[in-house]
Order: sequence, then C-alpha cells, then structure tokens
Amino acid sequence: MNDGPHGSPGTSITNEIRSLDPERDHQRIMLLSTRCEFPFDTTRALEFALFRTFAVPSISGLLDRTGEFQRRPQKRYDDTDILVSELMEWGYDSERGRAALRRMNQIHGRFNINNADYLYVLSTFIYEPIRWNARFGWRPLGENEKLAMFHFWRAVGQRMGIRDVPDSFEAFEQYNLAYERDHCRPAATNHRVGAAIREMMAGWFPAPLRPVVRRMIYALMDEPLLEAFGFPRPARFWRWVLNAGMKSRAFVLRFLPRRRAPSLRTAMRQRTYPDGYHVDRLGPEPPGRA
Repeated sequence: MNDGPHGSPGTSITNEIRSLDPERDHQRIMLLSTRCEFPFDTTRALEFALFRTFAVPSISGLLDRTGEFQRRPQKRYDDTDILVSELMEWGYDSERGRAALRRMNQIHGRFNINNADYLYVLSTFIYEPIRWNARFGWRPLGENEKLAMFHFWRAVGQRMGIRDVPDSFEAFEQYNLAYERDHCRPAATNHRVGAAIREMMAGWFPAPLRPVVRRMIYALMDEPLLEAFGFPRPARFWRWVLNAGMKSRAFVLRFLPRRRAPSLRTAMRQRTYPDGYHVDRLGPEPPGRA
C-alpha cells in the first residue's frame, strides 16, 4: 500500500471493515476505524495512552530533563499528535508516512532510550484504544480491528528500529501488562510531567470548568496510575459522572447517521500551528537552540 490507505468509502464503513483482512489490509482498517468510526474516541484514547507512559520513571525522567513539558506542553502534545496522525491517516509507507517516521527517528535519536521503554510505549498505542473502546465505544471493536491495530503498530515499530516486537497480539498484550506491573511506580518526575499535561488539558476549557476537568482526568485513572502520579483519588461520584456521561454519549451515537468520510487530524488547525506545519520542523529544538 505504498500510495497510502485512502480509497472510496463503501456504503457501510462498518461492513467494509469487517470484510477486510487484518494483516493484509491493516492500514485501510486503521483509517476507517480510527478516523471514520471512532475519531473522538481514538484521539482521547491515545492521549490517555501517552499519559500512562508518563507514570514510568525512566520515561518521565527523560521528558522531565528535556523540560519540554514544563516550557511548552502544547507544542509537545501537538507534535506527537501530528506525527502519529500522519502515520495513521496516510500510511507508514506513503511519502507522508515515511517523512513522519524519519522525523520521529531523528527526534528519538538524540536521546538514550532503552528498547524496553520503546516497546511499552508502542504497546499502549494498541491496547489503550482497545480498552477505551470496551469502556466507552458506541459499538464493540471487531476482532479484525484489534488485530489490525497490532499489525499496524508492529510494522511502525519495526520501521523505527525497535527490537523484539512480539509476533502475536496476545504476547504483546502480556508484555504491556507485565511492564506496567514492574515499572509503573511513584516518582517526582512522574508528578511533574503528569501535572504539566493535566494543566494543559484543563487549559483547553474556560476557567470555571477546569476543576471539573481535573476531576474527570483523575476519574479515568486506575488506582496504580493515580498512585504513580501522586494524584488524589477521585470521589466515587466523579467516576459515576464520567461513566454515565460517556455511556450516554455512546448510546446516542448508535442512532446517529454514520460518518461517510474520514475526520483527518492532519487537516485540522493545530493550536501550535494555526497556519500549518512542516513535519521536518516538529519536535524539540536541538541543543543550544531551545
């Protein structure tokens, strides 16, 4: 699929997804599932996936040392969002996808990142959207959608030079769970990076709503994650509000007309780049220019 995954949507996107092979057609399935069927949920799930990785001291420690999240969290968020969206929306072997991969490898090449951390971050891009959908999706993900996510991100990982990517969906999920169990623990750097992202997200809303947004963020998190960040445990009421609101949204969406064309984040105006962006300029400034 060197020309990217785009094509003419069928009469029913859900039916088209079900007709495709999760290994051979994983780029097409990813586009249809994440940008036609679940655009909002995918964005939120990937935000949460990245949030989870910041609860690992080796990951948060590196990010804390760069100072990017303290100085310009919105730019760091937008850069990551753009690079990931370029891959998901245009395909990793398209011209745009190869440019995004090249830029990601350039950025990561400046830092000493161990392979186990790379593997964990990659795994969250597969399993957090699946878990989000199980909680809040308007329909369940099909097995071919889940397997397509695995094959897509496994292929991306191989192109990034990540070693020892598990060769089955089940094995990679077990890696994800074991890594979190062994490495997700409290650290001051977790709290600093997590708090910077929490405040960035709260800042997207009017000031009177920001306390509620913070509580909703806490309500999304499980107990080990809250402990690793040093965040307060939310009252049971806020978990109820979150779940009731999201399940009500899912119920309503089942009866609304289905989207017929992808909602492309690469075509949206970014907060950091209202006039557009160049992939080769994304990421932190080189040393000496920050």
